[in-house]
Amino acid sequence: MKIKKFTLLTILSIILALFMVACGSDEEETTGDDQNGNGDSNGQEEAAGDNGEATAEEGSLEIFSWWTGAGEEAGLLALIDLFEEKHPNIEVVNAAVAGGAGTNAQAVLASRMQGNDPPGTFQIHGGAALNTGWVAAGRMEPITDLYDSEGWHDKFPQDLIDMVTSDEEIYSVPVNIHRSNVLFYNVEIFEEHGLEAPTTFDEFYEVADALQAAGVTPLALGDRESWTALHLFETILLGSLGADGYNALWTRDLDFDSPEVVEAIEHFHKFLTYVNDDHAARNWQDAAQMVAQGNAAMNIMGDWAAGYFATDLELEPNVDFGFVPTPNTTGKFMVVTDNFGLPKDVENPEIVKDFLRVLGSVEGQDVFNPLKGSIPARVDADVSKYNAYGQQTIEDFREAVLTPSLAHNSAAPAGFVSQADQAVNIFVASGNVDQLVQALQTAAEQNIQ
Repeated sequence: MKIKKFTLLTILSIILALFMVACGSDEEETTGDDQNGNGDSNGQEEAAGDNGEATAEEGSLEIFSWWTGAGEEAGLLALIDLFEEKHPNIEVVNAAVAGGAGTNAQAVLASRMQGNDPPGTFQIHGGAALNTGWVAAGRMEPITDLYDSEGWHDKFPQDLIDMVTSDEEIYSVPVNIHRSNVLFYNVEIFEEHGLEAPTTFDEFYEVADALQAAGVTPLALGDRESWTALHLFETILLGSLGADGYNALWTRDLDFDSPEVVEAIEHFHKFLTYVNDDHAARNWQDAAQMVAQGNAAMNIMGDWAAGYFATDLELEPNVDFGFVPTPNTTGKFMVVTDNFGLPKDVENPEIVKDFLRVLGSVEGQDVFNPLKGSIPARVDADVSKYNAYGQQTIEDFREAVLTPSLAHNSAAPAGFVSQADQAVNIFVASGNVDQLVQALQTAAEQNIQ
């Protein structure tokens, strides 16, 4: 598993981060053994800290996130329950902010951080969002010592630790791994029409044409919140360019006005001809629900949708919904990882570290991730606790080539993500390839060094 590290020489404006897109909730939402079969008898002890002992006896902890709906809220509440069980004298404040798929939460967070009123800990994606944002601004404490004391250096993949490391210091604890490049499909519709899940662009077009001819909406999209269109686009970039070409975009070794990127944009344009007419009025949960209810056949989304299907809609993987990597991305894994760290100047830093210990423990990860739809960041979690989707994804993660997500702020600086998001959503309405190419190239020249 190899993921390319990116050198970013410009400290980004924190305000630009408000426009970063993220997997998350919307205020109108409707909703043992390790990975190699080896046991970890220390999981419960780790959840309580060294030797099972808490390091802080009383106080309060504010946990800030945008997890307010779908499987994510259930996962967060289970994690809080576990922490309170181990630290009954610590009051937990769940400061989750709804709406905007994380954008609203990031606006509140920016205001508080700039006003020297940080929450105890907060959700952030690993990679550029963390390292070129609050770490570069000097607003986070390193927690390398926590990795040392908990023995975590070999419990998380090194590529993942690299994503949360800056200047040789580690700044956050990954609670999960999401796969961004997943195509979900309605099993009944595919069986009814004698179709196989597509794994290439050509197969996707053949399946989509057959469904369209039969009066079925081939691809559900909900881009009322703009990040979902960028999410679709990033999976097509990966499928068209391959991992090396995709990664080269973020080091400026491949330009956005290159023929390869133009070809990817043309694929994106063709994909858009298969989406539902009311896509601009729907959010990502609405689009996923179209597939669940049989009103559309496919949906390209991160696997938080798997949590939504299984936890909220009580659907069974491989029975009610199927899943494959997005076209042309078999063997590739686009990573989105949720992290929590230790802001500077918090009132109870040892209590925050107690929570991070629970977050990074086998027990904590196995309580949270089956509900969220993600897989554990730790390599020694209990695979038996995960459904068929989770078990397959754990296996894929071990073998796949890893790439960072553009739409979810791991691949590129916030300034680029914001401009790309705007340009892609203009393209969804206009279909002007040249305009999108130029906008992306300009954004890269201005933001990626």
